[in-house]
Amino acid sequence: MYLYGVNNSNLELIQRAYPDLKLIARGSTIRALGDPEKLKALQGLIDSLLTEIRLRGPVDSQRVSEILRRRREGLPPASHSTAKEDGVIVYGHNGTKVIAKSPGQQRMVELSEQNDVLFAIGPAGSGKTYTAVALAVRALKIKAVKKIVLVRPAVEAGERLGFLPGDMKEKIDPYLRPLYDALEDMIHPEKLKHYLERNIIEIVPLAFMRGRTLNNAFIICDEAQNATEIQLKMMLTRLGLQSKIIITGDMTQIDLPKSIRSGLIQCTRILKDIEGIGFIHLNESDVVRHPIIKHILRAYEKAEGEAEQRSRDRKAAENDTSIQAPASDWPPTKSA
Repeated sequence: MYLYGVNNSNLELIQRAYPDLKLIARGSTIRALGDPEKLKALQGLIDSLLTEIRLRGPVDSQRVSEILRRRREGLPPASHSTAKEDGVIVYGHNGTKVIAKSPGQQRMVELSEQNDVLFAIGPAGSGKTYTAVALAVRALKIKAVKKIVLVRPAVEAGERLGFLPGDMKEKIDPYLRPLYDALEDMIHPEKLKHYLERNIIEIVPLAFMRGRTLNNAFIICDEAQNATEIQLKMMLTRLGLQSKIIITGDMTQIDLPKSIRSGLIQCTRILKDIEGIGFIHLNESDVVRHPIIKHILRAYEKAEGEAEQRSRDRKAAENDTSIQAPASDWPPTKSA
């Protein structure tokens, strides 16, 4: 048990902090005997440690000693403030920190805490999906929600679903792979397998969401730029009691047919003034992948801007309706 520490080192520290109490640990249960007031203080400590473990992963003896010191001195729990100060959202299964690495990502965390619906829009590599998954995993670990639902539209970007090998799940899984990758960084493989088998974590195509109501859930709709207006309206109205939803998307990577409008564009226009709905626009300064990606994005933006300017110039030339007299008629000649 994470609470006990390596070779029960954490448990020994707790016992030394409360020498008048008798602690008996059996499996995942701790019994304590002694003065009721001291038992109440011990219960508060245990609750703080369990919250710390759910939020940030295993605690070592040094961390337990720090928490005990802060309690003796009447200071607030460091676990609540430190997560914000160092940018840690959640701890991965191997103790690695999952951190908000840019001002945009930090703002995304803040807006998620303030709103039940959040739109996170930004370019590839800006961390919008990874940060959203981290927030969902944190909510599950601290039991703020009972399940996570991760949703993506299965829109072809060149290939066709019908031509891919396998059954429907095997055809769809490649579209959902980025969500699996993020989860595998944050949850131990065996526990993740358990969550997936019990539907505590669901990863589903957007088309399968119709008719559902999701209570006590943290929902992420990823790649929402490839959802139609009807689909995104349907997705937003799945939100049930005690639930949150983050909608992520990249306006520069719309793979829908040209005749179909992206629902994400509509949402940014008609929902922006509703209380309880937040918007965060990430940019190239939030890109946390390989540094060259920023230069790639700038090059594409420059090329697209130049192409748009050429298109405008061409249309302006086509719409020029000025009439000039034939050169042979100008200047006029005197009649005989």
